[in-house]
Amino acid sequence: MLRIAYYMPHDHQELAAGIEHALGVYRRAVGEGAEGLTQSWEDGESIRLNSEEWEIVRASLRPSPSRWFFEDVPESDPFFRQMSKTLTDRSVLLTGGGQSDDNGYLFWYQARLPSRAPSRTGVSLLQATFPTEYVEAHGPGHVRELAMEMASGLPLSSGHAGLALALHTARWHALPRLKEELARYPGVDVPGVAKHHSLGERVDGVHWLNFLGPSLLESLGGQASLRARLHSPGTTVQDVGTSGNAVVTLGAWPEAGDLSVGDNLPAYRELARVLEPWLEEFLPGHATVWIGYDSEPAYSEEEVRRWWRRFLD
Repeated sequence: MLRIAYYMPHDHQELAAGIEHALGVYRRAVGEGAEGLTQSWEDGESIRLNSEEWEIVRASLRPSPSRWFFEDVPESDPFFRQMSKTLTDRSVLLTGGGQSDDNGYLFWYQARLPSRAPSRTGVSLLQATFPTEYVEAHGPGHVRELAMEMASGLPLSSGHAGLALALHTARWHALPRLKEELARYPGVDVPGVAKHHSLGERVDGVHWLNFLGPSLLESLGGQASLRARLHSPGTTVQDVGTSGNAVVTLGAWPEAGDLSVGDNLPAYRELARVLEPWLEEFLPGHATVWIGYDSEPAYSEEEVRRWWRRFLD
């Protein structure tokens, strides 16, 4: 599949309008009914998307009437336990297909908990996916424009779009079967390999499209400085919207690469070297997602670390 992710160091109060815009762009692109978005999810239960449910979705994205902070929520509040568990103010999860035949479309927004003393690393997260058939039918240029339009109203720290695994079962069941493929195709990402709600100003790897927020761009010396350090054919740097975001595009198409024939995605490696000081660091705990709980895990911690640094080493 092709996965888009945006990381935003803000509470929902500041994000509401931009998220509603992004959902509108995505909804118009993929459509509704059996071929597009079909259901909303709440507490693990699916609800069929109809006009009434869409209104509920829109209402859930409106900003609160007044500013509030999690520290002020009493433990007796019925939502206290849920917010403590999920660490989110609100979550909107929309998918396509049926419960047993996912069609590859997903829109998932998770707003961070508002705090009087917000964490420097806490972010709100928006994810959206497209099946590869959509990319092939409409072309990568169309998908790139969609990703840029979705991002145009969002105050980003970073974000990305590119090829990723579609993991619909527990990762520790699926990943062992894909060990050779993951080692062979460096351009295919593994979603959720870390807890990205605490990504902060770090960057979640290198992908086909790489969104950089104003703070990160400033640390890199601005667009002109970044552009001067990237020399691979097909790599471009350009503005996104009017909020100071930029996107680095690595070629016309999202690529998987293929190490068996020597295609190690040199443009991706070049950008990784430039972004290395800001890339999310590998921590031993990240390997747990891959290793799982088997007595004889398919991956060692060192193997996961090598994948994590596949564009650097």
